[in-house]
Amino acid sequence: MSTTVGGYREAYEAARRDPERFWLDAARAIDWISPPSRAFDGSLGIYGRWFPDAVCNTCHNALDRHVAGGRGDQAAILYDSPVTGEKRRITYAEMLDEVRVLAGLMAEMGVSKGDRVLIYMPMIPQALVGMLACARLGAVHSVVFGGFAARELAARIEDAEPKLILAASCGLEPNRIVAYKPLLDEAIGISAHKPEACLIFQRPQAAASLQEGRDRDWAAAVRDAASRGVCADCVPVQATDPAYILYTSGTTGRPKGVIRDTGGHMVALAWSLANLYGIRPGEVFWTASDIGWVVGHSYIVYAPLICGATTVLFEGKPVGTPDAGTFWRICEEYRVVTLFTAPTALRAIRKEDPEGAFVKAHDLSRFRALFLAGERADPDTVAWAERTFGIPVIDHWWQTETGWAICGNPFGLGLLPIKHGSPTVPMPGYILEVLDEGGKPVPAGQMGTLAIKLPLPPGNLPTLWRDDARFKESYLSTFPGYYTTSDAGFIDADGYVFVMGRTDDVINVAGHRLSTGSMEEVLASHPAVAECAVIGVKDALKGEVPAGFVVLKAGSESEVAKVEGELVRHVRDKIGPVAAFKLAIAVGKLPKTRSGKILRGTMKKIADGDDWTMPATIEDPTVFEEITVVLKARGLPE
Repeated sequence: MSTTVGGYREAYEAARRDPERFWLDAARAIDWISPPSRAFDGSLGIYGRWFPDAVCNTCHNALDRHVAGGRGDQAAILYDSPVTGEKRRITYAEMLDEVRVLAGLMAEMGVSKGDRVLIYMPMIPQALVGMLACARLGAVHSVVFGGFAARELAARIEDAEPKLILAASCGLEPNRIVAYKPLLDEAIGISAHKPEACLIFQRPQAAASLQEGRDRDWAAAVRDAASRGVCADCVPVQATDPAYILYTSGTTGRPKGVIRDTGGHMVALAWSLANLYGIRPGEVFWTASDIGWVVGHSYIVYAPLICGATTVLFEGKPVGTPDAGTFWRICEEYRVVTLFTAPTALRAIRKEDPEGAFVKAHDLSRFRALFLAGERADPDTVAWAERTFGIPVIDHWWQTETGWAICGNPFGLGLLPIKHGSPTVPMPGYILEVLDEGGKPVPAGQMGTLAIKLPLPPGNLPTLWRDDARFKESYLSTFPGYYTTSDAGFIDADGYVFVMGRTDDVINVAGHRLSTGSMEEVLASHPAVAECAVIGVKDALKGEVPAGFVVLKAGSESEVAKVEGELVRHVRDKIGPVAAFKLAIAVGKLPKTRSGKILRGTMKKIADGDDWTMPATIEDPTVFEEITVVLKARGLPE
């Protein structure tokens, strides 16, 4: 890929100058039952709706048209599960057959257009079959991360009111089996809404007992349906009809159900896969995430299949299944051209393999780009990856609500110069500004709240499920005419965006607003630090003071006191005494969600002595025990 500014600038300015023409042109990548005559209608919905008069079907675009167009024998999904040793190559034709039968079975079970179907499954092909079967029927799926706690699952059942639940008997972690069915049974028992039926895929590692009158065995029911010739055709839906509901992680109280509309979703994903990620039909694209998160929805399932590419479905971890070379084995074996993963995964790999020995053991000659998102990619990790792979390492920034990148480096249009610490520039359709507390734009280089001028581009949420008022209050009320990202950052003189953390991660130290992201950059640059997190801790004198939690690389654990002292001096040297940075704390692990986001908010509550509850999305609950013990040893909370 060449380095060019023109391709990006031309596209961005075209979308800004004439969004109607730009997005109608982008819509040509989609097969429409009734094509859009206009791209946008500002009189509809809360801030307008995209492709309001178009009719379409997502499953047709993901499967049927590719089979009809000659891609039937091409791999749609490459499934690799190092935790079970199972591998499958599923062609577009095979995938279409499975989806048609399951959709027909679901229709027999009473599912029709507009009904909700909750999916509670691990990273197995049947989960994708279930998602696409919903799309085929015009049903609205809501995928809940497999193994989610029963109370959190119940809250989502109550809010979405699914007619049917698709689930598996269990999920698999490297060292344990997570029984899903008891959690599902408990959630249904708690929930005020009861689904009419559950279809359970029995995994051999832990079969589940089925409740008579409600539960059916997935495999047996599908075999029976296929033997009777049951199948379903694609149901036409309006482009503005919801494709899915995805609940934001880590919520308290009633969860927020992000809606993705059908037409705008397909157009945005088709545009971004080609122009941001640079993927062409027939190529292998791997997103190492989970279908329970928005990244998995957009770039494991829908974008690659809509565009006729091949997607990798991975059930495993970046380290421990069996080692830190798993990612590179998969890239070599399946001829992956581009990998999209979280910075957390890369830091875990680096911690185990700092010299890149596993990388050198594999043929990665086809590997041309590595994309990072999920949380801020610290410059030190990005620089390590660039040295290790010798390819572009591209940070980009987006949210569950947006469905695709707000900012990125458009590899498909021509790579822009990379600035470490920046996800580069806004994508077409995103008019991004930095606002002060009064909603006024600030000068280049000055920090404030990152906000997107309305309307949001295609693929973004039009509202929350059955809650327009909450959508307005949560996202549109702070700055009228803007969607607030609740992220803090700045835009430099070259137009590059720097996301420094959530607005509540900007700490106030004796009247000085300081970015925890800036301090994390400094900590991460120390050669002994594998990963880190900085939080603001209550202080009677200064209001707040920063505390840095660090995980040390293998071999550095014997020098904890020495490294902690160096880190304190390092931050004071780089940021200055104004940071009041005096507390560097080495810990074995940082608390994270299953998607890899560090739970800074809960860490802060513990450090401040505030009441806190175990986050529903926590990967390892025992991590907070160590955090609590370490803080107590340091005299926190005061």
